[in-house]
Amino acid sequence: MLNKLSQFLNQINEWTGRVVAWLVLAMVLTTFAIVLLRYGFNFGSIAMQESVVYFHSFMFMLAIGYTLKHEQHVRVDVFYQYFTTRQKAWVNLLGGIFLLLPVCSFLIYVSWNYTGNAWRLFEGSQEAGGLPLVFILKTLIPMMPALLALQVIANMIDQLQLLRPTNKVSR
Repeated sequence: MLNKLSQFLNQINEWTGRVVAWLVLAMVLTTFAIVLLRYGFNFGSIAMQESVVYFHSFMFMLAIGYTLKHEQHVRVDVFYQYFTTRQKAWVNLLGGIFLLLPVCSFLIYVSWNYTGNAWRLFEGSQEAGGLPLVFILKTLIPMMPALLALQVIANMIDQLQLLRPTNKVSR
């Protein structure tokens, strides 16, 4: 049962990461178009420029769980690299319980009303000709820790499996 939950949570972040990866291409092509239009045709668009910020925001904030899943996150690796698999599992489990999940919970809590207000107003850009979708951009603020928390839970399930007494892991 827990293995299926872990697989499901892993799939959420895997799918999200793969979808978000396409935003890199969209961001590069949009940036190229902005430069080409500005310097080649003396034409500028605030909405196009803001869309690059949106792509960038979506890319980083939605891929956080994917990054953790693939262990590509920043880790202070002074001692961790020398730990056994079992010791690493303890560090990951305790780090998830006492550091990551509380931080994720706090971020969701403090951003909930802020995001809700943006939705109530259907907040848009303050720039003339900007994108009227700031409320969607602000939705990323609670989504980021939510996706991270899902991946932390999946990782914690995996770490618990490693720590089970019946599991024969290199010690």
